[in-house]
Amino acid sequence: APSPSVSSPAGASATMAPSKDAGPTLFGIPMKWVSLIMLVAQTVGVVFMMRLSRTSSVEGGRRYLNTTAVFFSEVIKLLCSFLFLCQEKGGPGVAAGLVVQAFTRNPTEVLKVCVPGLLYTVQNNLLFISLSNLSGAVYQVTYQLKILTTAVLSVLILGKALGPTKWSSLLLLTAGVTLIQMPRGDGGSSHVAAEGNAAVGLTAVLSACVTSGLAGVYLEKILKQTDASIWLRNIQLGSIGALVALAGCFMQDGAAIREAGFMQGYCRLVWAVILLQAVGGLVVAAVLKYADNILKCFGNAVSIVISCLLSAWLLQEFVPDLLFVVGTLFVLGATSLYSLGVPQSVLMLWNRLLGKKSKGEDSGEGAV
Repeated sequence: APSPSVSSPAGASATMAPSKDAGPTLFGIPMKWVSLIMLVAQTVGVVFMMRLSRTSSVEGGRRYLNTTAVFFSEVIKLLCSFLFLCQEKGGPGVAAGLVVQAFTRNPTEVLKVCVPGLLYTVQNNLLFISLSNLSGAVYQVTYQLKILTTAVLSVLILGKALGPTKWSSLLLLTAGVTLIQMPRGDGGSSHVAAEGNAAVGLTAVLSACVTSGLAGVYLEKILKQTDASIWLRNIQLGSIGALVALAGCFMQDGAAIREAGFMQGYCRLVWAVILLQAVGGLVVAAVLKYADNILKCFGNAVSIVISCLLSAWLLQEFVPDLLFVVGTLFVLGATSLYSLGVPQSVLMLWNRLLGKKSKGEDSGEGAV
């Protein structure tokens, strides 16, 4: 369509052309900001709602089974990935053919995908366990240790080299989480509700950090070895994850399922948790597509702050103290430093100070 013309006061007409730099928008809002809002809402929402669903009182006395919730989450991931593959390939017929081919052409590749599929399923179960025993604030900050586990495993498995800046940020991250988890006296911050077990919650979230790092690194290695569509890989992961999760339902909670049913304790809140958990990976992909790592890091920091506020003042399950505040600042700084590096302004200031110091030493040596 032709661009509208606007007459200037001098009588000349100027053509208003859309800016080349304007990216895709949703209701007039740039997609990079839409994806950032989605990331913050999903991250905070899944932590807050999962914590609420695991601690609030339930009618009938039966709480939903986290193993069944993980199963439904994997099924939703599978369906969403198939829809995106259909959109990418132009129709469900072509997409279905590619899916069948991916599972039958090379069984070895399918077996490789089984490893991260199993790890992600275990990780999701661990997250439910950790949020059943830890406050949302402590969980959210401690879970940032997945950056450390991913980095170390990347060095060991992928042979990546980390510079001094990244290693320094990992040490800062570890120090921050250590401050948060440091034992308190009676006047310290309350990390866990009365019915929770802090040791179980901490073990679960640390185990989730390890499984998350291992699954991510192994999946990265697989993706670099093939040129398959990311949605096709997600379908393989979702299929395997759903099968593993279904087996886990009956292995861990078989007696409870036989007694009260597969969907015992389900309500709208539980379905909201399942949906938010399922779309998490899709939201991160949208952020990396439409925005960049800087906005992703900013969104992560905002999510941590909001989770702490909700945990402290809305759920009233957590009372932050000085150690928690300092530890959280360490974690926020470490994640920013690891993702973005040292800001150029800080580097310029540091180089300028070193230059002045060097000149001062030279003038001192030259004096008689």
